[in-house]
Amino acid sequence: MSAALQSSAPSACPACLAAPSAEALANANAPTEAQIALSVPAVHCAACISTVEHALKAHPKVKEARVNLTLKRAMIEGDPDLDADELVATLASVGYEAHELDLATIRSTATDKAGRDLLMRLGVAGFASMNVMLLSVSVWAGAADATRDLFHWISAAISLPAIGFSAQPFFRNAWRGLSARSLNMDVPITLAILLAVVMSVWETALSGHHAYFDAALTLTFFLLAGRYLDHRTRAVARSAAEELAALEVPRAIVLRDGVEHVTPAAELRVGDLILVRPGARCPVDGTVHEGSSELDRSLLTGETLPVSVHAGQGISAGEVNLTGPLTIRAAAVGRDTSLHRMADLVAIAESGRSRYTPLADKAAKLYAPGVHILSALSFIGWFIYSQDVRVSLNIAAAVLIITCPCALGLAVPAVTTAASGRLFKKGMLIKDATALERLSEVDTVIFDKTGTLTEGAPQLSNLGDHSRRDLTIALALAQGSSHPLSKALTFAAREAGIHPAQITEIKEIPGHGTEGRMGAQIVRLGRPDWLGAPETDATSAWLKVGDADPVCFRFEDSLRAGAEDTIAALIQQGRRVVLLSGDAQAPVQALAQRLGISEWQAKCLPQDKLAFITDLTQQGAKTLMVGDGLNDTAALSAAHVSISPATALDAARVASDIVLLGKDLSPVAEALVTAKRATARIRENFQIATLYNVIAVPLAIAGLATPLIAALAMSSSSIIVSLNALRLR
Repeated sequence: MSAALQSSAPSACPACLAAPSAEALANANAPTEAQIALSVPAVHCAACISTVEHALKAHPKVKEARVNLTLKRAMIEGDPDLDADELVATLASVGYEAHELDLATIRSTATDKAGRDLLMRLGVAGFASMNVMLLSVSVWAGAADATRDLFHWISAAISLPAIGFSAQPFFRNAWRGLSARSLNMDVPITLAILLAVVMSVWETALSGHHAYFDAALTLTFFLLAGRYLDHRTRAVARSAAEELAALEVPRAIVLRDGVEHVTPAAELRVGDLILVRPGARCPVDGTVHEGSSELDRSLLTGETLPVSVHAGQGISAGEVNLTGPLTIRAAAVGRDTSLHRMADLVAIAESGRSRYTPLADKAAKLYAPGVHILSALSFIGWFIYSQDVRVSLNIAAAVLIITCPCALGLAVPAVTTAASGRLFKKGMLIKDATALERLSEVDTVIFDKTGTLTEGAPQLSNLGDHSRRDLTIALALAQGSSHPLSKALTFAAREAGIHPAQITEIKEIPGHGTEGRMGAQIVRLGRPDWLGAPETDATSAWLKVGDADPVCFRFEDSLRAGAEDTIAALIQQGRRVVLLSGDAQAPVQALAQRLGISEWQAKCLPQDKLAFITDLTQQGAKTLMVGDGLNDTAALSAAHVSISPATALDAARVASDIVLLGKDLSPVAEALVTAKRATARIRENFQIATLYNVIAVPLAIAGLATPLIAALAMSSSSIIVSLNALRLR
């Protein structure tokens, strides 16, 4: 089910939105105004902005609409019942494709305090370093004696407060590392900055010829730039397990002595009789005590078609009741429900992925102790040689500054930012900073079926096989039903210009279909077993008019755009492609054969998908999972890296590392190629940083690294690394 349906609901679950009767119970917490964010990738100029804003504002429920050209995003405010699907259709009518964005994520990013803090410190360091560098130019040009001392003291007055403010992130992280008795990358950075500042003040006080104020500020500026780029590529750290827990029904209707009582879900007990109205989600695991209906299990299992249930049959928390009222006898409540067990699976899978060690962290483990040892040896060697503490400390400081990881700090975030920008233009949003590294290692790609390789919505495939009379009768019966096949039939018939026949006494028979009267004849639209029609492997609904033989309406789930090309490209790249679906065997097999996927499994439960990926991981495979449903969240979290469409369930999008913004699946194959190139650039940047150290460190140890050389060396290495990263664009 599309995540776009969630625009104005107080609950996090999209299934609730098919259930106004159930969600009415939560109206006390409903927002007074809907706020919707849409991605509009085709916006590229002022005329586009004007067209999009004008179209949105013309919608009767929209109060305000603003388009951000840089982000290609529209922010809309309107009535509480404003639906994102309506806005998407409105923009489609004026030629602009749009997708709803996760508003909670956008708000978290928009109010990113840590990002603003880093940016502010970066600005202060940059401004201060430019001013100090101007003063240093005069000293390098030959200013001497009192003039040189004056410039040094002015530099100190600018540098000390600027560094005290701007370098705080490094100071805090270094202290945390030392408190935990470990050397992280920020320990040599902090030591270099502090030693440079202390030595510069000492040299200034003694009327020395050289000071390192400019180098310390430049170092702080470039490192903050790398830290900010790295921060920008990171996703909002919301847990998919928490998202799944949010899918629980907040309140339920409990029957006591035949009287309805609205009760918080936390107070439900095993054995309670719970009324689940049509359109509502079941809050517990249990058995049907009374009534018959059809259940939408697509979010939990991936099954395309609703499942008929009657008294005595089981029902799980999170399943949506479609047609008739059901009374459920609770068998498992709270943390014992299947929904909570799925959340536990996701939490376990997430913890496994967190053990991945990025390339930068691997480099830091070797780099940090090496820098300290080198600086200490330089101090000891020069002190033994010169017996001069001042000279020895100056050279130790020069070694720390020269070797400080400006280029190393920019190596990963510069490439990640460039690659993320490239993929964003192709319609992919990178959520996790290490996603590109992990994506480059993928050798096995696993796809869900419904909503991922297919559109996830049935479409009538044989409309032309039926007479106009049959179509008018079928439309009359289908247009009042919420069944997915009835909706698909209604849409296709109306698109073909069909008008409904005059049918009276229309009623929906839970678990069977719709019945009505046309003159003296009974007309029915529904399941084949109800109408005495033969069973077929195809998805179908049957129409029976009076005593005539029933006629078949066949449906198929259309392929997502780019699905065939994507599978072909992945196979050509030499990757193993697997299809795992909760749907029945016949449609899964048919899709696998159509796409050329030789390895597939049908009727997969969430734990089956998780177990399959876990087994592959234990065998050393690097898996990419592409899925969109609630039943995919554990698998998405367990995979080495994961992708979800923008139309996926909230929990699936949060569990994934990358979001596919458009409807086309083609960028998936290209993303793997881009990720491999990005990782190659990261390794090149590490090699550049290493080469820089091989050349610069001997100069520093030999005592030839003046502040000018230190500043130029740092700047040039950082610029080269950044330019190398930009080659990805």
